Amino acid sequence: MTAYAIDDLEPSAFDERVAPSYDAGSAHMFAPEVLGPTVDVLHELAGEGPALELAIGTGRVALPLAERGVEVHGIDFSEAMVAQLRSKPGGDRLPVTIGDMATTQVGSGYRVAYLVYNTITNLLTQDAQVECFRTVAAQLAPGGAFVIEVFVPQLRRMPPGQTAVPFHVGQSHVGFDTVDVVTQLSVSHHYTHAGEDADGRRIARYGASAHRYVWPAELDLMARIAGLTLRDRWADWDRSAFTAESQSHVSVWTKAAE
Repeated sequence: MTAYAIDDLEPSAFDERVAPSYDAGSAHMFAPEVLGPTVDVLHELAGEGPALELAIGTGRVALPLAERGVEVHGIDFSEAMVAQLRSKPGGDRLPVTIGDMATTQVGSGYRVAYLVYNTITNLLTQDAQVECFRTVAAQLAPGGAFVIEVFVPQLRRMPPGQTAVPFHVGQSHVGFDTVDVVTQLSVSHHYTHAGEDADGRRIARYGASAHRYVWPAELDLMARIAGLTLRDRWADWDRSAFTAESQSHVSVWTKAAE
């Protein structure tokens, strides 16, 4: 059994090495059929805004949401990722605070706060994830919503004793997770084709990122601790039904209206 200690792991690295190529590596997330429904839901929840994006990154979601007239503020710990956002049309107009999304407060009265693309798992302890909920709840307007998009742990795919499970196998990329089911810590390993050497042999570039996976029911309890109530849970941004077979979910928790 693989065993991970928090001190041995670092959260996903989004530094100067990763940020310039991040969008290219996540190109499928920019596809209209993926991004369109995401922005539709958030636009509806934001209304006239404002909206807060945790881990705003390069602005994949924030920029098109702002183009619809929503005032979007952001938080991110990576100055390199924010620099990529700033280089895009309209990116210099979005207020972004550099800080830890678990503890950084930037304002109040937000109609919606959101955390997409599995990023809640970048917080490597349950305490940090709980604190994130509390920090967000303190900044929401009455009746405001907190939205999280995250994968459902696929532990049913792992027979007893197995600690690694592949999530992508292709010609130019192979990825697998190694999982510690005791601590809910996992490491995603990526081997990416990086060209050929002088003898024509393929060269692979290795990268890894650490995560703490979290169950839907666990998130609901975190929300309750923060004073939020589950309103909706879908399998995807298209609002399709969440079932026992769903591999991800989009969940909406709301703050009580005064």
